[in-house]
Amino acid sequence: MDLSKCNHQEERMELLSTLVPAFKERAAKHDEEGSFPHENFRELQNANYPGLTVPKKYGGQGLSLTDFLELQEIIAQGDGSTALSIGWHMGIMMQLGENQTWDEETYTAVARDVVNNGALLNNAASEPATGSPTRGGRPETTATKTEDGWVITGRKTFTTLAPVLDYFVVSAGIENSDKVGNFLVHRSLRGVSIDYTWNTLGMRATGSDDLVLDQVQLKDEDYVQDITPGQKGAAGWLLHIPACYLGIAEAAINHSAEFANHYSPNSIEGTIADLPNIKQKIGEAELLRQRNRHFLYAVAKKWDRSDSETRQHMKTELGAVKYSVVNDALTMVDLSMRVEGAKSLQADNPLSRYYRDIRAGLHNPPMDDMTIMQLAGEVFARNKSE
Repeated sequence: MDLSKCNHQEERMELLSTLVPAFKERAAKHDEEGSFPHENFRELQNANYPGLTVPKKYGGQGLSLTDFLELQEIIAQGDGSTALSIGWHMGIMMQLGENQTWDEETYTAVARDVVNNGALLNNAASEPATGSPTRGGRPETTATKTEDGWVITGRKTFTTLAPVLDYFVVSAGIENSDKVGNFLVHRSLRGVSIDYTWNTLGMRATGSDDLVLDQVQLKDEDYVQDITPGQKGAAGWLLHIPACYLGIAEAAINHSAEFANHYSPNSIEGTIADLPNIKQKIGEAELLRQRNRHFLYAVAKKWDRSDSETRQHMKTELGAVKYSVVNDALTMVDLSMRVEGAKSLQADNPLSRYYRDIRAGLHNPPMDDMTIMQLAGEVFARNKSE
């Protein structure tokens, strides 16, 4: 399978769907053990998935945001942890290529590694003392200027994909300065290590462990970008987050519908799928799925057809999609669990994993409270008297 050779999105979706059964089969084991699904990522790399969002000028396929999200949704139906994890890499490579954020030579080198070798990259921004980087705290990880480049030291939490990442984009405060920058750190450098700390209730197989940097020596060109913590523009690629949770919710609805089609207690004739109260729950869940899917892809398509100026006015709209999808996905899974009743609470029932995984979405950016405040601010602004 080579997804990079596909000429149409429908072909990519069909081929990618062939990986989903294996992802789904492994998901329970990795969830129970809290282990990382190395097999899933080898299969995605063998299919040349990691390079699909790299712009064509760098050797990738330059997928649109809409096409990217459709593929992510498919992966999430098999394993939410795998979808969320690879989504960070795919989205960041897309954003860096489109916005030309880094020096051309640096991005070109990384992009070629991704396209040719399946290399993986993710941001490392969260820290124990600062919490979510979206809140604006200055990182305690410190970069010190030297004659030959930089030395960086610190610890990063929630470093998703840590077991397999080739590149870490690390935020660090510049010593003796108010500046904060992003540094490109390769896994092979001396002083780079992973502390395998990830042990959570949901999304247990994302490998979001701690990155430890101990006097890591970098070159001048590894300082790739000046940043201002907490101040980020609109980022369409972050819609990979709601796409993931929508895919999980769809898997939950399908599981409960299949259960209802086959479960026939001796107190009724036929199956529980014939009961009005079961139809009500499945119908309500499906309504939420359809409504949120239309919202997600309407905004994604708007992003795809908009220029950069228009896109920067979409930040609140993007946040509203994530808020709506994740919170409604929780309801979709809850309704699915009500269909199966107490059986949904069994440890080996996928619904219990789907519920725990979707809870994690509440803690992915942007945060609900920030989105609601931004939405309120827009309403007040457009109704303000001169």
